[in-house]
Amino acid sequence: MKPISLTVNGEAVTANVAPRTSLADFLREELLLTGAHLGCEQGVCGACTVMIDGAPARSCIALAVTCTGADVRTIEAFDDDPRMGQLRAAFTREHALQCGYCTPGMLISSYDIVNRLPEADEARVREELSGNLCRCTGYVGIVRAVRSCLGEAPPTMQVEPAFKVERDIAAPQAAPSAVGMPSDAAKLQQSFTVAHPADAVWAVFQDIEAVAACMPGVSLTVPPSNGHVEGQVAVKLGPIAAAFAGTAQVDLDDARRRGVVSGQGRDGGSGSSVRGEVAFTVADGADGKTQVDVTVAYALTGALGQFARGGIVNDLASRLTADFANNLQARLEGREAEKTEIAGGSLFFSMLWSFIKRLVGRA
Repeated sequence: MKPISLTVNGEAVTANVAPRTSLADFLREELLLTGAHLGCEQGVCGACTVMIDGAPARSCIALAVTCTGADVRTIEAFDDDPRMGQLRAAFTREHALQCGYCTPGMLISSYDIVNRLPEADEARVREELSGNLCRCTGYVGIVRAVRSCLGEAPPTMQVEPAFKVERDIAAPQAAPSAVGMPSDAAKLQQSFTVAHPADAVWAVFQDIEAVAACMPGVSLTVPPSNGHVEGQVAVKLGPIAAAFAGTAQVDLDDARRRGVVSGQGRDGGSGSSVRGEVAFTVADGADGKTQVDVTVAYALTGALGQFARGGIVNDLASRLTADFANNLQARLEGREAEKTEIAGGSLFFSMLWSFIKRLVGRA
């Protein structure tokens, strides 16, 4: 693994990547920026085009390790860019897209053309777009759209970061990665009560190793240091097993008994990646009990992304919450927590049965 440091969509990013990892795979699988599409993966079709240091480039043939120190902008960074807004409107007006697969890369290249070559004629526009292939439109609408934006003074640009996460705690932010959760990340909430005072429960949450010992499927590979955690989460869904190895940062607010855990991991077997954030609050409940409220945001990509659907995850989260609450209760009572794996065999077979019923219903 090689360390890299670069700027992506205005955010500083540091990570460890395999030397052979392409920039496209790093953006899509690790940062969950899926606007750069993968087509030929040979630098021919242009679907993966991004801006590197202000110039359009093929991210599928650019190695992530060679981009250390670079400023990378993907299509997600242009949401509020007025010039890109003009191009999007022109593409719609001139019917310059159909399936849309080539459109993100096509827009990046078009953005470069209208800013760099304001007096380009049709032949030059076609030449500049020759590195972006479209299987649908015949290019006529695309060329008209680009030419309709030429010659205009670029609007004043005010670009906001594409993604950001707001934390409701006073703890310092973790330094290793400045990339937060995607704005469309799935979220769920869980609550449970523990028959012990809140201060005693919070004392357990302050001990990272104790919390890990209560969580099904979680194991630490090195001792925690300054809130930084390295470990593994093992999951089994029917015949499918995965082990996500990764890192996390734990930030605690002792005064308000609140905390945030931000982490990411990757399963080497399936190539799937997960990025998640868990916010939790420990509060006084009725009859001397403690209420724990948990909010989880997550994004799962790769072969296991099919299991990120809300119904499946909500069911599994309910089981995990119950197991964690029981293990936490046992620890507070001086008993050993029952360490189990994250398993959802019945979930897998219920999914299979639902699929069979839908298939029969269509027959």
